[in-house]
Amino acid sequence: MDFIWILVAFLCGFIVKQLGMPPLVGYLAAGFGLHAAGVEPAESLDTLATMGITLMLFTIGLKINFKALIKPEVWASSALHTGLWVGVLVAVLAMCGWLGISHYFDVPLHTQALIGFSLSFSSTVCVVKMLEEASELKVRHGKLALGILIIQDIVAVVFLVVSTGKLPSVWALALLGLWLVKPLLNQILSRSGHGEILSLSGFFLALGGAELFNLVDMKGDLGALIIGMLLASHSKAAELYKSLMSFKDLFLIGFFLSIGFTALPTLDMALTAAVLMALLALKFLLFFFLLLMFHVSGRSAYLAALALTNFSEFGLIVASLSVENGWMSQDWLVIIALVMSISFILSSFMYRKAHHYYALYNVVINRFERKGAHQSFSRPVGAEVLVLGMGRVGKGAYSALQPEYGDKVWGIESDPERVQALKDQGFSIVLGDSDDMEFWQRVCTQNIRLVMLALPSQQEILSTLEMLKLANYQGKVATVARYEDEREQLLSLGVDVVFNYYAEVGSGFAAESRHLLAAD
Repeated sequence: MDFIWILVAFLCGFIVKQLGMPPLVGYLAAGFGLHAAGVEPAESLDTLATMGITLMLFTIGLKINFKALIKPEVWASSALHTGLWVGVLVAVLAMCGWLGISHYFDVPLHTQALIGFSLSFSSTVCVVKMLEEASELKVRHGKLALGILIIQDIVAVVFLVVSTGKLPSVWALALLGLWLVKPLLNQILSRSGHGEILSLSGFFLALGGAELFNLVDMKGDLGALIIGMLLASHSKAAELYKSLMSFKDLFLIGFFLSIGFTALPTLDMALTAAVLMALLALKFLLFFFLLLMFHVSGRSAYLAALALTNFSEFGLIVASLSVENGWMSQDWLVIIALVMSISFILSSFMYRKAHHYYALYNVVINRFERKGAHQSFSRPVGAEVLVLGMGRVGKGAYSALQPEYGDKVWGIESDPERVQALKDQGFSIVLGDSDDMEFWQRVCTQNIRLVMLALPSQQEILSTLEMLKLANYQGKVATVARYEDEREQLLSLGVDVVFNYYAEVGSGFAAESRHLLAAD
């Protein structure tokens, strides 16, 4: 049966990719389709799903700054959202039961509270996938969303302890000593080189952290997350993250497929799910206004709230435990699986157009900001050339142009920590998101002759090109691309120069070495 679900997953993912939709939509459809056809899931599917989630949380940890979790806008907004959401949902479910919309709503108060609690979480898998595709894990709204997700994971651990009545082992206190082994973990990473041993060390550390937590009756995924956080400050953390990306994405296919094998809905269940899906708008509004209450800017609050507007896979765990304990009927497990799957699809579609919507409605969105919360921008004074994305490629382009054009060349970077580090090294650089319409309006593009997009993802480049067009930018544009089809797409959109750094690195290498022949 392994080949069957691989075949169906590939076909569904491939088809939706051709339609311009995220492949995970196809994987979800494949799971439900296989279940409807009577195909039994292979044991290896659960293994893949578990490894995918473990690796995902480990890689999240590699990009997390612990200080970000103790900020009020993270932990307080997360806690308040959970409490408010459960209260509101209990009221809505009670009202729907009183109106007789569906017999599924006619449940006791404790079941209503469990349903509300299970739907209060946002999907770590879905949110991280969206932020990765947009290269927004380390920007302001990305960090906010990740921080809230981690707080929700901690709440999940507490729920599992309470609901199962199984306390962590007394040896769990020894986990506080993990900080003491951080030098050893750093040495392992430093001595792993740059090849397959580095990737294997990532597997070892992620799965080892999960096993360690499981041994003391703690949530294994949390162990992988914490080990990743311990390594986040290491110089090779970014390299390790990139080496695990493909493995993580492949294993997560198993997770999306497994959702479809949970259960199949009836028409009555689908109607009940439709009512719950309408409440996603309320989830967005709660996150949005809570973040604004903690002086988060309108743009960051809007983007973080939109990313978190989905239902989590943890809802299935809550529902499953509730069914086992007799607190909830089996039918609600199916309904929660259905609304979670649909929310993944809607969330993926909406977030891809998030910056476009902000460009159109930023005045309305920012109207609700607290005084002094609006994001300020530093102007790149005297700039004629802007290099967007100051990673290895962007820094190289900046360093090549700066000797000739001096202070007319400026870097733009969305990661505040990288901005500060480069400022300390003497770079002319300002903080800004390339796909932020307000940034381009404030920068004033009239004097900019060339914009160079050294951005890591095609999606982010396309979004930035749209913002440049809306800002009426009239200068030249150069971008990088990884593959020939991406290069052709960018050229068709009017980009002046597209450098395929995989294909053209050889010509650059030859150009750098040609003077050696002349010397001979």
